Amino acid sequence: MTTSFRAVRRKLLARLAAALVLAPAGAGLLAFGANAHAAAATGEPVWFGVSGPLTGPNAQYGAQWQAGFDLALDQINAEGGINGHPLRYVFEDSQSDPRQAVTIAQKFVSDPRILIELGDFSSPASMAASPIYQRAGLVQLGFTNSHPDFTKGGDYIWSPSVSQADAQPLLADLAVKQGYKRVAVLYQNTDWGRASKDVFVKAANARGAQVVAAEGYQPTDKDFRATLVRVRDTHPDALVLIAYYADGAQIARQARESGIGLPVVAASSVYSPKFLELGGDAVNGVTTNTSFFPGDPRPEVQRFVQGFKAKYHREPDAFNAFAYDAVVIAADALRTGGTTRQGVHDALPKLHDVPSVVFGKATFDPRTRRIDGVKSIDLVVRERQWTLLPTQQTVAVKQ
Repeated sequence: MTTSFRAVRRKLLARLAAALVLAPAGAGLLAFGANAHAAAATGEPVWFGVSGPLTGPNAQYGAQWQAGFDLALDQINAEGGINGHPLRYVFEDSQSDPRQAVTIAQKFVSDPRILIELGDFSSPASMAASPIYQRAGLVQLGFTNSHPDFTKGGDYIWSPSVSQADAQPLLADLAVKQGYKRVAVLYQNTDWGRASKDVFVKAANARGAQVVAAEGYQPTDKDFRATLVRVRDTHPDALVLIAYYADGAQIARQARESGIGLPVVAASSVYSPKFLELGGDAVNGVTTNTSFFPGDPRPEVQRFVQGFKAKYHREPDAFNAFAYDAVVIAADALRTGGTTRQGVHDALPKLHDVPSVVFGKATFDPRTRRIDGVKSIDLVVRERQWTLLPTQQTVAVKQ
């Protein structure tokens, strides 16, 4: 065998291995219900719309979404797409601003090609647009919308995201089991932040902890030092952040620069590579919880991690996984109900055990229009890396 032939053979084997990683379960990643030997999708595309941040302070989340979307579509379309048609998306940049989300919603409902909408990122942005989707009969799948009232917007408003009514008690558990009995809460003064804070305070009190301060701030705020001094003077054991990655990292930095060495416990919304990049050494020791972690040994997680690494040469994070799962759910609804808006709406309550990276198997509760059951994994930042918190336990939650 010549050297050149060996080189060609190695390349072919590498491509075959990558293809197996990206193939459906039974041959690689997840099963979507398509025939394992189906031909690649061709012809006129089937479209879904995405409203989310591509620019602005939350742009990293949009980039994470796109990576998850594209990996899912690689697989779905290689295995026949939606009844032989390729699945595609239109991503409109809202900057996660409620006003822009409303404008995008008006655009999507007027476009007959769009059969389901995914997003927006923040609950305030999504909830501002929900009435438009509800009136038009276009399903809004808010896959990162955790506000407890989000899915109450109507029967076209659905979410595979865990509600803050369930997430914040888990955050309270994380604080209390680390021994923190007096905590100060800094929260975004938005509908999402206020609702999350209220649930956290109630849950912390029920667990024997005392919230000695609760300070709200605007999403556009940049200087948190005066607020940090005020909460420091209440003598808490720890700071609890109900924040996104940009403001959370800034608060952690300014706390350290102000000589405030309190431990920090943060909502899962900070779980992003950007939090580590923006926070630097100041975020070492921050703890959070999440429903996805690439070190989770579950087979569906490890298959997803391998497929993601093959495409992007890096590990996925939770928002990559959330986006990936959202496309899988949308595709299953389109296959089950047919390629109409009404068909998608009618299919969602019927979906059962949809293959899912985050949930293992995803089934919606038709009453709440949320996925029934989630995983909670506790993490800590060590040397600017997310790692499992020692004595980690994975907690199953039923809604």
